[in-house]
Amino acid sequence: MAIDQSKSAERKFMVILLVGVGVLFVLVLGGLTVGRRFFSAGSRAVLAGTPVPMPAAVISPDNAGRVVELAWRNTQGVKDVAWSPDGKLLAASSSTGIYLYDPKTLNEVRSIKTSARVSNVAFSPDGKLLASANWDKTVKLWDVASGQEVRTLSGHTDNVMSVAFSPDGKQLISGSWDNTAKLWDVASGKELRTLSGHTNYVESVAFSPDGKLVASASDDWTAKAWDVTSGKELFTVKGPPKYMMIVAFSPDGKLLAAGNDDKTVQLADVASGQELRTLRAHTDGVVGMDFSPDGKLLVTGSWDKTVKLWDVASGRELNKLKVHTDKVESVSFSPDGKVVASSGDDDTIRLWGVLP
Repeated sequence: MAIDQSKSAERKFMVILLVGVGVLFVLVLGGLTVGRRFFSAGSRAVLAGTPVPMPAAVISPDNAGRVVELAWRNTQGVKDVAWSPDGKLLAASSSTGIYLYDPKTLNEVRSIKTSARVSNVAFSPDGKLLASANWDKTVKLWDVASGQEVRTLSGHTDNVMSVAFSPDGKQLISGSWDNTAKLWDVASGKELRTLSGHTNYVESVAFSPDGKLVASASDDWTAKAWDVTSGKELFTVKGPPKYMMIVAFSPDGKLLAAGNDDKTVQLADVASGQELRTLRAHTDGVVGMDFSPDGKLLVTGSWDKTVKLWDVASGRELNKLKVHTDKVESVSFSPDGKVVASSGDDDTIRLWGVLP
């Protein structure tokens, strides 16, 4: 492949590596590394700042085995990724703040510098607000359009690890290393209720699709479901003697998935609280997890450096994506179900999907 020598002065270096049947094209530009994976059958190299080859097909049980890496970019300590409701932005949390990216190019749109490490971010359902879980014991609300802080929610007594908006955007749940989860009124910033019952760090929280329940995952080896109105604990999913790292409700609200440090994912029936199935998922802790928008797939990310896709109905592993070179920390389906985003300790954000 010829390289335009007239532009060589702008580039520190360019490397072409043969990988299987495809090619990995890496461009380093002023300290920013953006890579694109493309495949030889009728494809062209995709360079930094040019359109990512966004798939036309929704990822499904039928084509999940054909999911490949679409693009990646270097980041600075990003631990968590979240899609905006319209799919036009990717938010990433890091030790230095929050970064917003255009998923069509992976160019940075905006950065929000923070005084404390940000462990988790979540968009409001209307996409206008971004909530951050912070290591200064607070939750902060940010205006997405301007990047300005709107409100600080104070009440936790240790690092806040996870946040989630209610489906109507009026409430927010936060989980903290103070062993509690808290419900907040978004408009006023007022604390509505503290959910106490865990005996160790709360690592993850989630709202049910109907907004009536919240779930929490804790280092006390359990995941719990709570009634939003009363604050009553409804049921507990007991894991093996390992930390519960993440929880997620299925889009229809019938299933609660809990990923843990025991390398497994437990699926529980929300109506009964009974465990239905355990996925022997990974060779290290499961810390990232998300259902596809139609609920047919589950994507998991693990400290074993892999991303996996699962058929929810059967519990069958459909694809193992092994490109990250360090622990995977977060995975998330795009709102249209066509792309999965992942982030890891290899300081990358990666996009995955099905190419024609």
